Amino acid sequence: MNSERRTSDAYQAATPDINANDLDFWSFIDLANYRLSEEFASTDQQATELLLTLNRAANVITYDLEASVHRPLGLSWSTFRLMFVIWLIGPVEPKNAARLTGMSRAAVSNLTKTLESDGLVRRAAAENDGRSFRLALTDDGREKIRSVYVDHNSREHVWADGLNESERQLLVRLLDKLISNHKLVDVRGRN
Repeated sequence: MNSERRTSDAYQAATPDINANDLDFWSFIDLANYRLSEEFASTDQQATELLLTLNRAANVITYDLEASVHRPLGLSWSTFRLMFVIWLIGPVEPKNAARLTGMSRAAVSNLTKTLESDGLVRRAAAENDGRSFRLALTDDGREKIRSVYVDHNSREHVWADGLNESERQLLVRLLDKLISNHKLVDVRGRN
């Protein structure tokens, strides 16, 4: 367990006077576990802790990538994701771009308009269906995503450097197992 993390002692003698200014993320988790155990005798607080922590980690890293890499280079996290998918797989129908980025079709449509006006993405007619189209990067778009990715990957390295190679592999396997479990329950999402 992280040494910065826990100060429990029956959550500091039942947390008599809670001041939000005194809470950090981990003491909030302790508070949540304590309060939930008081409120609900049989809930799975470890599941709550796991998913709160996973969500927090994803949000912190995403915000850091957007603030330190993407915004300074004129992109948002969402525009990076969309351009990244188009760059890696080539021209793609908007519905597939939405599925692969985890965004809604409406979000992809709105981002496409912005990226088109910036000269980074173009709509190309689909070969088999004159009514549909595919999203493709322009030459400027390809150059932009290539240069952004170099900075993005450098920042990814900074984050991943806190884990050794076997820890990285284990974390990927555990997250894959967690996500693969969604097939066992009625999960609502964009796949």
